[in-house]
Amino acid sequence: MTKPSSYSTVTMVICLIYLMSKWISTCSELLPNIGIPPIAVLLLGR
Repeated sequence: MTKPSSYSTVTMVICLIYLMSKWISTCSELLPNIGIPPIAVLLLGR
């Protein structure tokens, strides 16, 4: 039997990675260098 729970988990992880990379690229394009350090601090602080 196939496990739909594991399949949905893999799909969710792939979607999260895609959305995070897209969000980071968008933020790096929109924000100047002034806005990047706070984001790095928030990401590294977690």
